[in-house]
Amino acid sequence: MSEKNVAQEPKGQFETNVLDEEQARDDKTLPNDDLSTTPTAVDILSLEHTDPVLDAKMRLVNNAIDEIGFTGYQWKMFMLNGFGYAVDSLILLIQSIISGQAALEFHPSYPSAMTVAAYCGMLVGAMGWGFSADIIGRRFAFNCSLFVCSIFAIIAGSAPNWPVLGLFIALSSFGGGGNLVLDTAVFLEYLPSKQQWMLTIMAAWWGIGQLIAGLFAWAFLPNFSCADPALEPGAPPCTRGNNMGWRYVWFASGALVFVMSVLRVTVINLHETPKYLIGKGQDAQVVETLQMIAKKYNRPCSLTLASLEACGKTDPIHSAKRFSFAEVWEHIKGLCATRRMALSTGLIWLSWTLIGLAYPLYNVFLPTYLKSRGAQFGETSQYIQWRNYAIINMCGIFGPIPAGFLCATRIGRRGTMVVGALTTMVFFFAYTQVRNEDQNLGFNCAVNFCLNIYYGTLYAYTPEVLPSAHRGTGNGIAISGNRIMGILSAVIATVADTSTPVPIYICAGLYIVMAIVAACFPFEPYGRRSS
Repeated sequence: MSEKNVAQEPKGQFETNVLDEEQARDDKTLPNDDLSTTPTAVDILSLEHTDPVLDAKMRLVNNAIDEIGFTGYQWKMFMLNGFGYAVDSLILLIQSIISGQAALEFHPSYPSAMTVAAYCGMLVGAMGWGFSADIIGRRFAFNCSLFVCSIFAIIAGSAPNWPVLGLFIALSSFGGGGNLVLDTAVFLEYLPSKQQWMLTIMAAWWGIGQLIAGLFAWAFLPNFSCADPALEPGAPPCTRGNNMGWRYVWFASGALVFVMSVLRVTVINLHETPKYLIGKGQDAQVVETLQMIAKKYNRPCSLTLASLEACGKTDPIHSAKRFSFAEVWEHIKGLCATRRMALSTGLIWLSWTLIGLAYPLYNVFLPTYLKSRGAQFGETSQYIQWRNYAIINMCGIFGPIPAGFLCATRIGRRGTMVVGALTTMVFFFAYTQVRNEDQNLGFNCAVNFCLNIYYGTLYAYTPEVLPSAHRGTGNGIAISGNRIMGILSAVIATVADTSTPVPIYICAGLYIVMAIVAACFPFEPYGRRSS
């Protein structure tokens, strides 16, 4: 594609920033125009690839996906992939919701152990499922991860003691923790470029998972929980018989996740994503998959095996031994193939690390803070506490919706993240001045809404700017950094007082840094297609 051709790209939503393209060129040779049809939009990494053949084939695949357009297949994926979002937040919040009541029954020496267990499981899950997505493909993890999560979530409700509860929470989190790596990647790799903004809106499912956690807590904990001797000195000892509420929460959550796992396998017969297959050199399967979707939904698809084979043979992206450190290293190197890709990958990982500390400091320990603030305002009812918790989490559902529409404007993904981070920071600082119960509830709702504007956009932005062949690895490492900071937050909570506004101030400061980092991202996906 010549410089002249780039300048003549269509305007409007797919307007090309020529200066960015020239800066990204780095003296690389683009594939000849006869290797691919003229794209309707510039691919984000088209001038960053070190393999011009892969770039040409990727443009052909993107052209075919755009030609087919948005179908019922993508709608099914929006729902079923959204289950993974919901499960991740559900499992993460359930452990924080039930830990207080379980601790009354088991009298642990380390009360924050459940948070550590959950984040350790999610850390291993993000790394394991993430690497597997690039090594053996997306399909296996997509079909299995929720099933693993559901089984151990149900078993967690039967835990006889604190260590066993921590073990099964970790195992359940292992299954759930890989979903955020896979769900965005799989959905994105079937998504037409004009609908890429829907990847941000899909984060609304995260809020739905939070809401479900709050509703389960509201339904079971006030009615089936023992009293806290610290609040009621004459309360009877807390035993399994009078403290089944937290177990019911786990049983209900596990059963729901199991239903979701069954639906993922039965409602949609997921085929391996075309962009993963292109990286492996399986051109025939790419054509077969896209032609199958086009035929099922009566859409045109002009992609042929001959057109892909005419581009040539792609460079190998795997090491000699598929399951080895060398294989992982190949994918890590692929994320830093050029200077701008290395900068982009580093800033993404930094963003995930920062929000990995800010999010749990606020949200995972929100029940403790709500309880302490309620006590300050004279409100000690468990019913009111968990009702407010459900309302606050419901507000988180709607944050990704305006974020998705902002992403589809010239504000773009970077601008949306800056807006989300700064508005969250403002409400965090304002929240420390709360003086009554109504303000407590209102400002928490505002914080959760604005927080998910940033978080939902970051979830979508990350896979959009990562190369397809290494997307699982890059996503997995990003989310792993997030989980490591979640473990650190549990340690902080052990030695600090989470009932004070100090964590709120820390979170506010972190969001200022996140806004600055978002403004420095080198790639803007608005008007461009994911590679």
